[in-house]
Amino acid sequence: MLEVKGLTGGYHNKAVLDSVSFDVHKGELFGILGPNGSGKTTLLSMLSGVLDYKGGSVRISGRDLKDYSSKQLAQVIAVLPQHSSLAFSYTVKETVSLGRYAHQSGWFHSWSAEDESIVQRVMEQTGVADFQDLHFDRLSGGERQRVLLAQALAQEPEILFLDEPTNHLDLSYQKDLLDLMRKMAKEQKLTVISIFHDLNLAGLYCDRLMLLEKGQIQVVDVPNEVLQQERIQGVYHTTIEKHPHPALPKPQMFIVPEKHGQDTIPLEIDDSYLTVGFEMIQLKSPIPLRTMSSGVTGSGTGWHKHFVNRHVHHGYDCEDHHVEMADYLTTHGLEPQETVGMMTAVFLDTVAFKLLRAEDFSVFIIVTAGVGNAIDASLADRHSWSSAPGTINTWIFVNGHLAEEAYIHSIVTATEAKVKALHDLHVMDKVTNTCATGTSTDSMLIAATQRGAKLQYAGTITPLGKLISRGVYDCTVEALTNNRKRIEEL
Repeated sequence: MLEVKGLTGGYHNKAVLDSVSFDVHKGELFGILGPNGSGKTTLLSMLSGVLDYKGGSVRISGRDLKDYSSKQLAQVIAVLPQHSSLAFSYTVKETVSLGRYAHQSGWFHSWSAEDESIVQRVMEQTGVADFQDLHFDRLSGGERQRVLLAQALAQEPEILFLDEPTNHLDLSYQKDLLDLMRKMAKEQKLTVISIFHDLNLAGLYCDRLMLLEKGQIQVVDVPNEVLQQERIQGVYHTTIEKHPHPALPKPQMFIVPEKHGQDTIPLEIDDSYLTVGFEMIQLKSPIPLRTMSSGVTGSGTGWHKHFVNRHVHHGYDCEDHHVEMADYLTTHGLEPQETVGMMTAVFLDTVAFKLLRAEDFSVFIIVTAGVGNAIDASLADRHSWSSAPGTINTWIFVNGHLAEEAYIHSIVTATEAKVKALHDLHVMDKVTNTCATGTSTDSMLIAATQRGAKLQYAGTITPLGKLISRGVYDCTVEALTNNRKRIEEL
């Protein structure tokens, strides 16, 4: 649809673009990225015929851009600028209707039923039909942007150029606009070429991305390849972390602010932050900790300050235990969104905890454990499903900076240590009469201060893994032994 070869040029004999070559396919949503001054807007001006180029070529549908007359070009391409330059007080409908000019002929431009239908349709699509009789200069910045988009769509172009289209829009209209662009690209084969400052929106919506740096192409590829952490850090000169979108197979980039003062001082989570009561075990951290857990609240990954292991009766049954747990936390002055909350039917005074130190980091481990519903995982299909409260709850607090993979390693290492503890204590699955590997509702938490030593791995023979293995094993054995004694005393 669009072929660009060796494009070179700029303003007032100052070169901005240097030998830029790429192509865009029909029906593609193509994003242009780059820091300020990289040549994004200059490129868009050249592609739309507004700015002449010094060298290279631009071809649309096999025809050179310079062979199009102004009116012919307006029938093929439309441009949604970053800022409006309209100085007259047109109504919204009149402003949108200007987009039909390129399709009218003769000295007297008659307004047809088709023109009216197209204008009404694009106003509905962009959400401006309800105020079509208002004057353009009375609208907010976001409303003006949507009116200008409707005007561009009224041209019925084959290619739509957008210059940072979401700049003045609130979140809902950003989504609506880009959803519409993607829908028109897929269903009507409209080719959309857009400049983005927001890397995450570009990654979410674009089929391909082009990254510019100092007037040259750094890379053209699918979003996941373009939005590489090291590449973006190098081009934008700022610290970035890349993570997957939580709901879609799309990359998302996050700016990491520079840490100052208290944020850089190492913190050691230990039993001084721990309170053991009859009803709950609670640990209150002075800072949010990066967590991965299977808690009733705070499950998955996140940042949390409060950690609760709540005692419930063996017969606890609730239609919605997530809501009930959130209500419980709120009643006790805890914000559910900031709390990892677990449940156990084990007596909390049988808890075991231990602080283990290495040279430049430490690990604080807390375990409550009982084996009333011990299960051999390899023969779990012989058991009926049960949603009983957690029996072995393991908390691992790492006083250090954990890499993403280290969270997974920590869970694997801790699980192996727990299984070994059950084996050595001869805990049996009463249904299969084989060695148990855990219970049916075990829960685990990994929480890190993200300060101090950087810990990339937590396998069993790594420094971190060794501490986790020893700590989880010792605490599980101690907690189970305490629980057995407690039961014998009843």
